[in-house]
Amino acid sequence: MTFVVTENCIKCKYTDCVEVCPVDCFHEGPNFLVIDPEECIDCTLCEPECPAEAIFAEDDLPENQGEFKQINADLAKTWPVITEKKDPLPEAKEFDGKPGKLGLLER
Repeated sequence: MTFVVTENCIKCKYTDCVEVCPVDCFHEGPNFLVIDPEECIDCTLCEPECPAEAIFAEDDLPENQGEFKQINADLAKTWPVITEKKDPLPEAKEFDGKPGKLGLLER
């Protein structure tokens, strides 16, 4: 099983989760983070660290977030690994919790 970053990370990109990951499975895009399912060891450390509550265990993904499993797998192949915490995006507080952000994902 792996963990999956979901829609609420879009335009927030908090990186608290990256700091606790023991295997460097996070990858960074312009306005979103993803987890590489091939690298994730299911340690559960990242999920409680996400201020946006955007990380879910694969088996606990909300039904309306299922497509993010494939989005994470695909984008992890091309985006660079991120291993250190950075400041969230300037608009993070404004976009945290807003639904319908998939169209804002920058690939």
